[in-house]
Amino acid sequence: MNPADIAHRFAFHAATTDEKRDAHASVRQQCRQLADHINATCPNGREKSLAITAIEEAMFWGNAALARQE
Repeated sequence: MNPADIAHRFAFHAATTDEKRDAHASVRQQCRQLADHINATCPNGREKSLAITAIEEAMFWGNAALARQE
């Protein structure tokens, strides 16, 4: 990996348009709805915690994909 790639991965990528901000909000909203559903449907325990953590990770990577696109 070259230094420019590392710098790009760890830089702040602000949403520069309303469309991009809306896309970020949509990803967060949809992930939140799924997390609420899992929370309401599944019994408490390790599996439920892991499922919600996986949703957080999906939200992060989805928003990273939006933020890092050129």
